[in-house]
Amino acid sequence: MESQAFQKVYTKLTNITKATVTLKADGVGYDEIASVNGKLAQVVKITGDEITLQIFEGTEGIPTNAEVSFLGRPPQLKVSDELAGRFFNAFGDPIDGGPEVQGEVRDIGSPSVNPVRREQPSNLIATGIAGIDLNNTLVSGQKIPFFADPDQPYNQVMAMVALRAKADKIILGGMGLTNDDYLYFKNVFDNAGALDRIVSFVNTTENPPVERLLVPDMALTAAEYFAVDKNESVLVLLTDMTLFADALSIVSNRMDQIPSKDSMPGSLYSDLARIYEKAVQFPEGGSITIVAVTTLSGGDITHAIPDNTGYITEGQLFLRRDSEIGKVIVDPFRSLSRLKQLVIGKQTRDDHPQVMNSAIRLYADAANARTKLENGFDLTDYDERTLDFAKEYSNRLLAIDVNVGTDKMLDIGWELFAKHFKKAEVAIKENLVEKYWKD
Repeated sequence: MESQAFQKVYTKLTNITKATVTLKADGVGYDEIASVNGKLAQVVKITGDEITLQIFEGTEGIPTNAEVSFLGRPPQLKVSDELAGRFFNAFGDPIDGGPEVQGEVRDIGSPSVNPVRREQPSNLIATGIAGIDLNNTLVSGQKIPFFADPDQPYNQVMAMVALRAKADKIILGGMGLTNDDYLYFKNVFDNAGALDRIVSFVNTTENPPVERLLVPDMALTAAEYFAVDKNESVLVLLTDMTLFADALSIVSNRMDQIPSKDSMPGSLYSDLARIYEKAVQFPEGGSITIVAVTTLSGGDITHAIPDNTGYITEGQLFLRRDSEIGKVIVDPFRSLSRLKQLVIGKQTRDDHPQVMNSAIRLYADAANARTKLENGFDLTDYDERTLDFAKEYSNRLLAIDVNVGTDKMLDIGWELFAKHFKKAEVAIKENLVEKYWKD
């Protein structure tokens, strides 16, 4: 904790809750960092000269005459190329046994980029996962969440995206990770030899939940350094934003704020938007793309967290377990990338939009056939073929363990069309059928 000369020390707390303390002080700013009896705290509310501090470790053991000193600044991170390959905690301190990072000190939580400096996103980000690249292509500067049930392997998917994505730097913001998750990420990145382009900020379940609130800002401050100062394409992976929102509600409930829908704070929309709006494509070539995980409770997408997220982000990727093949897939019906039309067929092969649409239409026909079957109706020959197609399509293209390039995905699509259908049934433009049909 840095000490400043002639720093004013306050010793009278007027109120103590489980997470916050209140005192009278002057000349203090929002988000400023303070020390309360040696515990780190942050200003979360100012009413006149009454200041409320959120104490990251909780207020246990803090007396009313605790010594409070303000550091005159928000939380900070030292940025330089030395960040790459390292693991840090929510305060930006190394947790990987390596040395302190040397670099320029930057405040975290700065405003998002001026719209005048933004460019329309237009560069494809390939992940090698066909459920994303084929059906819901990601574009640099996009913000998009995975919606997943808590028991799904979303952290494995995040790690796969990190390893396969064509980006200069990957920044992982892990919130509420179990120790196993943390070690999993560490080992996967290490073994793949990819550590040199990955920076990780991690809050585990053993750390106080309130510390999670710092993780996205730490991750995005590092991202802005690489995207703005270095003109690099940066992919930010945030997992799990539901745990971040839960930490927000802990603080607001302890400050006796009246909760909004689903016991979330009324500021939830702006708290989430402040993070997601950091996604940007710069004219100079640097970009920040944000892919987050929002875990659902019992698949409920009407809950305040996914509901607000859907208004802010440009689509969503929906993970579900396909009982037919026993694998987790990216659901083509419930997933959507609102920016994919900016790149498909332009930065990918000319047959991409048609193959994507036809495959999903045939997959929908299979869903109808399954409903007929469940209701005891007889299936036509076409119904039978759509069911066979759907199984193979799920296994070879929608499953999250598929790792192929976009051209290969399209080739597999044509192969499945030719195996199960006649040319007329796939309803694709004649010139494309002549060019790509695999007899």
